[in-house]
Amino acid sequence: MNGPATSRHRRRSVRALVTVLLLAAIAAALAILGPSLLGGLRSSGGTFLSASECVVRTANGEVGLDREEAKLATTAVALRARGVEAPYTSDIDPAALQALAEGPSGDAGPVLSCRGSVDEDLQVEEMTASGLTPRAEQVRTAITEVFGEQNLGGFAPGGVGQGHGEESTHYDGRAIDVFFRPVSEENRRAGWMLSHWLVAHAEDLDIQYVIFDDQFWSARIARGQWHPYDAPAPANEILRHVDHVHVDVLRGGDLKLT
Repeated sequence: MNGPATSRHRRRSVRALVTVLLLAAIAAALAILGPSLLGGLRSSGGTFLSASECVVRTANGEVGLDREEAKLATTAVALRARGVEAPYTSDIDPAALQALAEGPSGDAGPVLSCRGSVDEDLQVEEMTASGLTPRAEQVRTAITEVFGEQNLGGFAPGGVGQGHGEESTHYDGRAIDVFFRPVSEENRRAGWMLSHWLVAHAEDLDIQYVIFDDQFWSARIARGQWHPYDAPAPANEILRHVDHVHVDVLRGGDLKLT
């Protein structure tokens, strides 16, 4: 009477033991290979896959921020740089704030990136008398409110008809250039401070591209990050966007994320 029951019990015990051994083997493999596996998910611009909407690269590693934290942090460091009262940032990692304020330790460059996001329901806007569309005008106003008066270009009353590439968004009033001249490490760090702020606020301001210092960020690339910018010939400081930050807004009514 006990034979079949005993046999079933032994089989269950063997299966349970095998399961435990397999789980232990998997755990050991992850402990050994985990860092290299995660490293394989990284690109030159930072974390390839991240649970956070935005990431700040600090001297001690990456700090994840949600969109609201990124907007708050980039605004606070910009206002403090002007000597203006800034919002409280006590809930944000001090290392992230330091990186945003000072940039990389070795040389000027990007430290913050956010995931791309495009509102596919945006309507197409026409250029206004200022030479900018309402969305681009909103970006100009927002920049001035946070960074003060800047050296702006790339647009003019009635629009511009030359001086840019054939397909430039400057021609339909969707782009603004913010100049940081002469080219120096100090001015490049100031340009990156603005660039980070634009990326953090890209979703609210319907920003499409930010280009600066041989790098570009696109709202149309869902995973975000900064990427090398391939400047057209003769690839001088202007065409490489080393002396100015280019920001343009979405046209509306069309494209999807890549």
